Amino acid sequence: MGFEPSDGLRETLERIREFVDEELIPLEPRLLNEGFLAVEPELAAKREKVRALGLWAPFLPQKLGGMGMRLMDFAYVSEALGRTPIGHYAFHCQAPDVGNMELLHEHGSPEQQERFLHPLARGEVRSCFAMTEPAHAGSNPVWLGTTARSDGDDYVIDGHKWFTTAADGAAFTIVMAVTDPDAEPHARASQILVPLDAPGFSLVRNVSVMGHPGGGWASHAEVRFDGVRVPKTNRIGPEGGGFMLAQARLGPGRIHHAMRWMGVCDRVFDLMCRRAASREQAPGAVLGTKQLVQAMIAESRAEIDSTRLFVLHTAEQIDRHGPFGAKNEISLIKFHAAGVLQRVIDRALQVHGALGMTDDTPIAFWYREERAARIYDGPDEVHKISVAKRILRDYGVHR
Repeated sequence: MGFEPSDGLRETLERIREFVDEELIPLEPRLLNEGFLAVEPELAAKREKVRALGLWAPFLPQKLGGMGMRLMDFAYVSEALGRTPIGHYAFHCQAPDVGNMELLHEHGSPEQQERFLHPLARGEVRSCFAMTEPAHAGSNPVWLGTTARSDGDDYVIDGHKWFTTAADGAAFTIVMAVTDPDAEPHARASQILVPLDAPGFSLVRNVSVMGHPGGGWASHAEVRFDGVRVPKTNRIGPEGGGFMLAQARLGPGRIHHAMRWMGVCDRVFDLMCRRAASREQAPGAVLGTKQLVQAMIAESRAEIDSTRLFVLHTAEQIDRHGPFGAKNEISLIKFHAAGVLQRVIDRALQVHGALGMTDDTPIAFWYREERAARIYDGPDEVHKISVAKRILRDYGVHR
C-alpha cells in the first residue's frame, strides 16, 4: 500500500518547506544561543505570515480557522515542520496546545469551547497539560496524588505537578486529578480546566533540563495547586473519565510526535552528510571516505525511511479504525521511532565531533531535548510490555 501524498498536499508541503527554510531556520542561531524568549517577538510576526498564507493550524477543522487535514495528511506536515525546533509553534500546531485543542474539540462542552478552545484556536492564548507528578511514577498514569475534592458546585484542587510543558505564560491548564479515590483505578481521575490566574495556583519554577531552564512555550514547569477552586462545569467529560480522555488524546498525539521526530532525523541526517562531505580528517581526506562514517549514514537512512513508513501506516489505521483500533501500532511506533531518533541524532553528533557539542547547530539542542522521547507519553518499557502482552494473549499467555 502506497502512502504518497496527493498533488494538492504535495503543493502545500512545498510551501511549508519553503517557509521553514527561508523564514524559520534563519532564526535558529538566536534561538539556540539566547533562548526562545529572544525570538518570540519575531515568531509572532512569522505566525501572522503563516495565517495570511492559509497554513494556520493544519489539524484543526476549517470552522475553527484551521486547514481541516485528516491525520495522515497532517503526519506529512508534522514531518516537514519537525526540521526546525520552532516549526510547529510557527504553524500553531505545537504540543501541548495541539492535544488540548483536539481534546476540547472532541469532548468539550459548548461553554468550554467558547471560553477555552476558541481563543486557543485563534492563537490568542497558550495552554498546558498538568499530569506528571514528582512524587509518583509517570509510568503508572492511574497513580496520582493530586485531588479535586467536591464542594457544592465546585472542585477544590490540591496537588503538585512538574514537567508541565509551556506553563510559563499559558492562560489555562488541563489538570489530571483524582475525583473519586474509592473508584477502580482507571475511573478515579478526571480532567479539569483551570485558569492559571486562579487563586492558589503557582508556577514554582521552570525545570532546568540538562542545564537549560528554557522560557515561555519552550519550558517545562513545576507547578502547585493549593486549594484552587473551579466550577464543576470546568470538568471535561464525565467524572472519572480522565484516563479514557488521556488515552484518546495520546493516540493522534503519538503520530504528531513520531512524524516530527522523522523531520528532526531528516534535518540532522542532512547536516551529518554535509559534514561528512566537507570535513577533512587529513589534507584531501574527508570524513565521508571513512567506512565507519559511511556505515552510520547507511544505517541512518534505512532506519529513517522504514520508520517513516511505519508511522504513516499507523496514521492510516487511526484514520480508519480510531486510536483504540490501532493501539498496537501506536505503542510500537512510539518506542521504535523514539529509539531511531536517538540513534540518528547521536550519529550526527559523532560525525560533527566537537562542533556537535555546541549550539552552533541544532544537533545538541535535539540531543538534549529529545532524549525525553523515550520517557514522555509513556516510557518505552511500558509500551513494549503492553504490546507484547496483547500479542501473547493470542498464544494463550494471559499474565
